[in-house]
Amino acid sequence: MQAKTLLKLLFHLPLQKSFMEKILFVTDGINLNMTALDFAAYLGRLTHSKLTGIFLENLVDEQRLVLKETHNYSYLNYEVDEGSAAYVEKMNLIQQNVVKFEEACLKRDVRCNVHYNRSVPAEEIIKESRYADLIVADAAASFNKKYEGAPTDFIKDTLANAECPVIIAPENFEEINEIVFAYDDSASSVFAIKQFTYLFPELNDKKLTVLQVNDKDFTATAGKYNFKEWLKNHYGAIGFEVITGNPDYEIFSCLLKKKNTIIVMGAYGRSAVSRYFKHSQADLLIKTLTQPIFIAHH
Repeated sequence: MQAKTLLKLLFHLPLQKSFMEKILFVTDGINLNMTALDFAAYLGRLTHSKLTGIFLENLVDEQRLVLKETHNYSYLNYEVDEGSAAYVEKMNLIQQNVVKFEEACLKRDVRCNVHYNRSVPAEEIIKESRYADLIVADAAASFNKKYEGAPTDFIKDTLANAECPVIIAPENFEEINEIVFAYDDSASSVFAIKQFTYLFPELNDKKLTVLQVNDKDFTATAGKYNFKEWLKNHYGAIGFEVITGNPDYEIFSCLLKKKNTIIVMGAYGRSAVSRYFKHSQADLLIKTLTQPIFIAHH
């Protein structure tokens, strides 16, 4: 084989190993979502990454007035009563879930460890996200005693402020056969696409659909050539779909028909560069669809 031909082949070999090393799996300590864990373990096994289980407690919400004794007087202070039967029962539940998590990872051949965070959940996750590659969370994860629906306030805070990409785990999961890039020619959408591609090169053989979600014709997009050229360096089977009509309706109509798909989008809760990516529309997408959703912003 000629040297020139060999060099050409080498430079076009697909990247097979992800740069990802640490995935945070976020769960309420007393309500372990096994479906979300199955999906997180799948990603860990796919990318050979360590899965770090974050078992959260909202201690601030559970603080009560406790009688304290010190020297010659007594006083009341807001604390968690760690001696109460309810607290002991809760800690036992958390420990049981930790064991389930570790056993599930071992069974699925995924490296794992566990972090306990005993504070305001969203604040702790933001701190952890700075030194992680990805967060996997259940859209219904909540530390509020009242039913919130999905996405919960905790998930909204995490999506808006996390310092690494977030994947909302699906309600059920079989496999990933297709990737959908929600693209609007903005820096935010391209950033999310690049982050996904760099984190999951193992998926570059999957069918890729680029779904344009603004009113411009894709053929008239100024960056069309550069974007297509970049995609071809990473993916083989690439298709483009341009939404016409009402984007808010059409994108749901398109995505609801998909199966075994992961959706990639950007700009959650940040500068909404397109009408579709405003906070409320993203919430509705998360609430309605059953596929995993990858969200990143810069």
